[in-house]
Amino acid sequence: MLKIKDITNCLEEIAPLRLQESYDNAGLIIGSPEIETESALVTIDVTEEVVDEAIQKKINLIITHHPIIFSGLKKITGKNYVENVILKAIKNDVAIYAAHTNIDSVCGGINTKICEKLNLQGCKILRPAEGLLKKLVTFIPEEHAENVRKAVFKAGAGNVGNYDCCSYNTTGTGSFRGNENTNPFVGEQHKIHYGNEIRFETIFPVYQQENIIQALYNSHPYEEIAYDIYKLDNQFEKAGMGMIGYFQKEKTEKEFLQQLKDTFNTGIIKHTRLRKKLVKQIAVCGGAGSFLLNDAVVAKADFFVTGDFKYHQFFDAENKIVIADIGHYESEQFIKELFYELLTKKFPTFAVHLSEVNTNPIFYF
Repeated sequence: MLKIKDITNCLEEIAPLRLQESYDNAGLIIGSPEIETESALVTIDVTEEVVDEAIQKKINLIITHHPIIFSGLKKITGKNYVENVILKAIKNDVAIYAAHTNIDSVCGGINTKICEKLNLQGCKILRPAEGLLKKLVTFIPEEHAENVRKAVFKAGAGNVGNYDCCSYNTTGTGSFRGNENTNPFVGEQHKIHYGNEIRFETIFPVYQQENIIQALYNSHPYEEIAYDIYKLDNQFEKAGMGMIGYFQKEKTEKEFLQQLKDTFNTGIIKHTRLRKKLVKQIAVCGGAGSFLLNDAVVAKADFFVTGDFKYHQFFDAENKIVIADIGHYESEQFIKELFYELLTKKFPTFAVHLSEVNTNPIFYF
């Protein structure tokens, strides 16, 4: 029998909580990670109707995109829908887990799914994250270097773009002297020892640091391991906001708008003035993506597909790009499909149910 933590750990391997924005509240919001579970209900939002659906189907875990709790609660008295959801979930032993901006910002997340639905090629992060990379430098006796390298790479270090096992290695001489409390791997107490060592350098994402240091300690032969960790300002191309890709064959603007309407089943598409040009490069961002408009322009996208543009923000297109606002819910609707694919691939016998409740609060007349 699986536990809730098994399911959430699977999602966090793909979308680490460390990647969520500062305002967000992703993770396990209600319930214990140690509770056993046989199935999950996946949704975009958690409403009372969704909790009722879980209760009716005897499901004790809801996986949602939008967290039900964003800010602190001082009272839970049932005065609004958030408090009612919390009360009903707790009363009926239904756990709630959210994967939000963390799954927005990874390759393989919601923006990747949007690109797949549009059949875009060569997709990459529109605004790669910065400050998420670190460098490990350590010193290993020559005959043990390969073993340590393999362990550290397996833990998540050494990935650069489409390459893995990336490192830099130089040979030098290390020295140390142990006191009476040591049991040195080589050398003797109270005597300076000189030995040939490999200086091993590799990079890793910050959220893998604990695993990588543990792997270093488990594989390194020395009693005391010398290592340094440096923060890097390099862009991390496997995480960030939005995505951009291209069509193999150009389309007209109206053909692409019709494709958007059909693919996302949206009641209306708000867009800026068409530029009377063929469409090839497309930038996307699930949810509210107006903050990425300039990135899309700089990347020379023909269209920017997202949601929640305000009236005055449409002017910022300045005929350099076409903004297509398809709606917040519409742009993120395939998150349920994504959750389903990720979980059933990892746990083939685990039952994942797509919520039948339409939680979109916006209707079109």
